[in-house]
Amino acid sequence: MSGSAASHDAAASVSRAADLVRRATERGLTVGTAESLTGGALAAEIVSVAGASACFAGAVVSYTHEVKERILGVPHALLEERGAVDPDVATAMARGARQRLGVDWAVSTTGVAGPEPHDGHAVGTVFVGISGPGGERSERLDLHGDRAQIRRATVERAIDMLATQISFPANA
Repeated sequence: MSGSAASHDAAASVSRAADLVRRATERGLTVGTAESLTGGALAAEIVSVAGASACFAGAVVSYTHEVKERILGVPHALLEERGAVDPDVATAMARGARQRLGVDWAVSTTGVAGPEPHDGHAVGTVFVGISGPGGERSERLDLHGDRAQIRRATVERAIDMLATQISFPANA
């Protein structure tokens, strides 16, 4: 990727995060994150926006099953049966972050960034979960690229999903 392409991607990402912060702040909503494969990059992207403290409460980086269980309340049986790369795990992570952080909306990330497949899942298999007053859902992403590109694309999609959800009047 050329320097100008990289700076354009970075600017677009900051713009997405700024849009999320603006939308949440205008609606008086609080948000938080629960991250596995993004390892805090999603929270870092949101707080890179001036004024993010008006809506962003915090994040849980839950790289291990133990933290997913103990801190986020993801059921042990679910992790044992399916592993962390799963749509229901993503939803449970978002729900747990919402409860633990006391926020209106939470978004989660879990998946395989590489370089090797994990638990039978191909590199680029990612799930983003959302939990809020408008309900819960997860979305599967099948991403391509190296580890950094997969993590970056996950952050961008998670921000877009959260911004979209909080934009609906019924979800305020």
